[in-house]
Amino acid sequence: MPLRPVLLSLCLLAALPAAAQERGLDVRDLVKLDRVSAPLLTSDGRHLVFAQRTLDFDSGKATTALYARNLVTRDLAPPKRITPEGWNVNSPALSADGGTVYFLSAKNGTSQVYAMPLAGGTPQQLTDVAVDIGTFQVSPDGSRAAFSADTFGDCAADLACTRRKLGEQKDAKASGVVYDQLFVRHWDTWKDGTMSRLFVADLPAARAQPVATVRALGHSLEGDIPSKPFGGAEDYTWAPDGRSIVASVKVAGREAPWSTNFDLYRIDATGDAAPVNLTASNPAWDAGPVFSEDGATLFYRAMKRPGFEADRYAVMAMDVASGQAREIAPQWDRSPSSLQPSPDGRTLYVAAQDTGEYPLFRVDVETGAVTRLIGDGSISSFAVAGDTIAFTRNDLRSGDTLYTTSLQDLGMAGIGAGSALRQITPTAAERLPGVAFGDYEQFSFKGAGNETVHGYVVKPWNYREGQTYPVAFLIHGGPQGSFGNGWSYRWNPQTYAGQGYAVVMIDFHGSTGYGQAFTDAISGDWGGKPLEDLQKGWAAAQDKYAFLDGDRACALGASYGGYMINWIAGNWFERGGRSPWKCLVNHDGVFDTRSMGYVTEELWFTEWENKGTPFDQPKNYERFNPVNHVANWKVPMLVVQGEKDYRVPVDQGLSTFTALQRKGIESKLLYFPDENHWVLQPHNSVLWHDTVNDWLKQHIGQ
Repeated sequence: MPLRPVLLSLCLLAALPAAAQERGLDVRDLVKLDRVSAPLLTSDGRHLVFAQRTLDFDSGKATTALYARNLVTRDLAPPKRITPEGWNVNSPALSADGGTVYFLSAKNGTSQVYAMPLAGGTPQQLTDVAVDIGTFQVSPDGSRAAFSADTFGDCAADLACTRRKLGEQKDAKASGVVYDQLFVRHWDTWKDGTMSRLFVADLPAARAQPVATVRALGHSLEGDIPSKPFGGAEDYTWAPDGRSIVASVKVAGREAPWSTNFDLYRIDATGDAAPVNLTASNPAWDAGPVFSEDGATLFYRAMKRPGFEADRYAVMAMDVASGQAREIAPQWDRSPSSLQPSPDGRTLYVAAQDTGEYPLFRVDVETGAVTRLIGDGSISSFAVAGDTIAFTRNDLRSGDTLYTTSLQDLGMAGIGAGSALRQITPTAAERLPGVAFGDYEQFSFKGAGNETVHGYVVKPWNYREGQTYPVAFLIHGGPQGSFGNGWSYRWNPQTYAGQGYAVVMIDFHGSTGYGQAFTDAISGDWGGKPLEDLQKGWAAAQDKYAFLDGDRACALGASYGGYMINWIAGNWFERGGRSPWKCLVNHDGVFDTRSMGYVTEELWFTEWENKGTPFDQPKNYERFNPVNHVANWKVPMLVVQGEKDYRVPVDQGLSTFTALQRKGIESKLLYFPDENHWVLQPHNSVLWHDTVNDWLKQHIGQ
């Protein structure tokens, strides 16, 4: 299909006329939508494999299947499901020759590695180990698989030992656990003594019994591989010769909760030789190792400042023979999230945030020249093989849609050169033909320090020229994050537009995708420049968009956004002490920054943001502490809190609600005993949205 110019600032997918639509997007539409991910290409670029998740809404259970598409034909035949009905799979991978698809499934009770022909057939179970396999990488020649599993260190390669110990813990008559160092809990899980470790197994021949015997790799390293809780198979990679694996590992001992020093280690695939630290000279985060096809170069991403999780990732190239590394594009002030080298090793394909979007870029390895290839939203995953690029892209009007195109069609200048995309899966509008979506537009204004700040406005689904609409003012978390041109299954502007609200979102100082200096600006200044940007952005949006009803507006935020809601409650007042907000919504927000410095798990975050510990720098923790301004609170607030949120623990939400109730301010608490920092379960998500929408309706109408 023809492409639209990259620089087009208005909504890029024209809506059908409102009269032809029945309603706006509802949360039930959102949670029921099929989700596509993980595109893979055979080495010749002629066949595509991807995953699609489908939800049974009544049971709340989701299943994921794999689909394949022959890209040589240009007929309209839909992709073909290749995994059998009744199978739930994840983590797909392709063999080097493209004939075999690998994946994880718990079909037989525990998560194991399976394989099946790309053409379809019955999956063969390749592993039968005693514990769940978390991630895996098949060796280049297909003879072995490296995989990760949570095990006890003294069990080594005896995975049945770990299973016995876990059973003993469960059956113990006493429930107490003794800890002698942090972490005691992380994200949403209390530590049980296991760590994520690497193993390698020889894969069986066709129709042979699955393997249960494994070898331990790198167990002298006292760090999780992959890192918890969000690390994956991208944290480690096979060398092309199959003799070693390079993994990103944090070896910090008791300093792990306040260290961000991940190093790349070369681990002998036989398990005999000691691991070798390849990046010991860098005390910050080294991540995402990937080899050139000839094995001569190791590409990876590297931060430079220890203790800062939102530092810029530099693109690095290490000469494997000499161990010398260099930064490829030092003048490119963006932070890529993934790297894929071309077969000749002369080009890297990378995705990175950029001014409210998440495009795909081409980086010349020799010169560092960067070309924007595909934009118009957010690239969430991609694969390059032969002359083909496959990618999933989402925006403010659609979840991930899978496309393919050719490098030849893209040309040297990228998508703006008149190239064409081939759409493989439906957009949200095509999946929901009776639903209308709100148009959107990016705008900019002069914020704190007279610097340019960007934001987005989303119109209500039933917008009519000349009418005004109440506003949901969304504040993103992170704080080093962004509410840009992308789709979310948790904080989605279209769910508010679908209720008849306009939406305003500001990427205040501290947001990502605008250069590292802009991101750095929030550290030590949580309630300063960001609040000024929000205030000026709200004023600029009202000046620019006459359909925004500034007298009927509620502000909502989660995590840092929830912190900002608490800060706004005590610090954003207009003439006569009037608040611009009719109501507030605070989801898992920080109430007391000093308490947060002692109760959160990843201490590097609070210590970087406040330039030290609460006992070394108490004034920094108090400077922008919402608890010190509770006396000024007056606006009705809905508080949402998850019991299993160990990042911003439950005491923060309960303290917020207690303060509101004690002051006699209209307030409600929505408490989830089984959710973490995010609300992930489908029926809980529906309850969250319904509760929030009812709160907004009560205070600003619609």
